[in-house]
Amino acid sequence: MQWEEPSDPYRITKAACQLLDGECLLTWQWPKDVEYVYIYSFPDGAEQAAELLTSKQLKLFTREEYKAKSGYRERVDYIGLRGYRIFPCRRSEGKLLLLKQMDDSNLVRMNGGRAKIRCSVKYGSKLFSKYKSARIELFCEIAVPQDALCYVKKEGANPTHKDDGIAYPFMDDFPVGRSELPQVEIGKNDYIKVFFTDSKRYSEQYALIYE
Repeated sequence: MQWEEPSDPYRITKAACQLLDGECLLTWQWPKDVEYVYIYSFPDGAEQAAELLTSKQLKLFTREEYKAKSGYRERVDYIGLRGYRIFPCRRSEGKLLLLKQMDDSNLVRMNGGRAKIRCSVKYGSKLFSKYKSARIELFCEIAVPQDALCYVKKEGANPTHKDDGIAYPFMDDFPVGRSELPQVEIGKNDYIKVFFTDSKRYSEQYALIYE
């Protein structure tokens, strides 16, 4: 792939997207002299540097196709956020040169839906003991980083939010599928529950379902 730095007349602007009938509809303002773009889509947080991209990661799209379809359309068959960057191209000596535009004007993100995290807590008790065991089980539709979740312990009742008791971090990331965490010992009248460490941030990506 041949790259060069973009100049103002060739920059993509006003990139936007919306979910329409199960498709991501991507729109942008075409520069006057640009007839081709390459579209790069990637999982949020995993964008690669332009120089590392291969032709298999980029999709050529023309101005005529854009007019015919009223934008670029892609079926939303993924969970969570996905990024789209539109690289303008210019023709030089019969070849297309990609312009390495890396600002926010040619970048959008689409939320394909929240990934489900199913959570349950199982308790076990011993006769005449001041303590009981608690085991957390999670089932994740996609991999979840350890810092997204914590568990909270409260005496007398289930905690209702992250700050309603003592919060404890998890030590490992959660893979796709079922995770049974090591058993912890808590007081006989204690209860624990899993919460997002940052509800505003992570509730856009995940749905935490208690079972």
